[in-house]
Amino acid sequence: MKAFILSAGLGTRLAPLTNNKPKALVEVNGKPMLQNLIERLVQQGFDEFCINIHHFGDRVLEFLEQHHHFGVNITLSDERKQLLDTGGAIVKTATFFNGDEPVLVHNVDVFTDMDFTGLMAKHQKSGALVSLVTRNRASSRKLLFDKQNLLTGWKHVENKEVKWVDKPVAEVNERAYSGIYVAAPSYPDKLKGKGSFSIIGEWLRMAKHHAIRGVEYNEGFWFDLGSVDKIAEAERNG
Repeated sequence: MKAFILSAGLGTRLAPLTNNKPKALVEVNGKPMLQNLIERLVQQGFDEFCINIHHFGDRVLEFLEQHHHFGVNITLSDERKQLLDTGGAIVKTATFFNGDEPVLVHNVDVFTDMDFTGLMAKHQKSGALVSLVTRNRASSRKLLFDKQNLLTGWKHVENKEVKWVDKPVAEVNERAYSGIYVAAPSYPDKLKGKGSFSIIGEWLRMAKHHAIRGVEYNEGFWFDLGSVDKIAEAERNG
């Protein structure tokens, strides 16, 4: 199974920990978050990875070499010249999606005990282009889903801004995106963004013509490791 780990972010919220290292190598429970994620995915049967790098990218290269790429096939997407955000990163690595199997896309700073093998199977059974993992948690931005669990909009909770896929929907389920999704091999070919761009707007555009479904995960644990306080919380409760 394939997994693309998004790890090229600057990690500014984690300063000063990221003043001399990339976010991916900040430790959680004594191990870099990148190592924690790779090992968890390998345990669940993933054997082919793509990892994007930017901030202190050479440190990630050295780290992977020191660990002999954890015994799996790891391809690197080098964004050291230009950070491409969550959308541009997919376009740059489009060939990684080639083949017959879906790809798990996972933010490096998300820490969870989710069953990813089950998630991949659920995605394939659904026939969706994209399956977005969501959670009922506090967030300033929410994805909106209809009764069939199809993406129908996006909402900024604080200023009440709403962007609809098509027409407004009266009854929606608001859930927070969890930094994890599964995409079909054809997914990169349907993206229209150029250069550096966020993926959220593309999901809203594509959802008008393709099935983008929400997969709700409220069991177990899930942590955003984007700040020092959040890492401490994950170490206490994860």
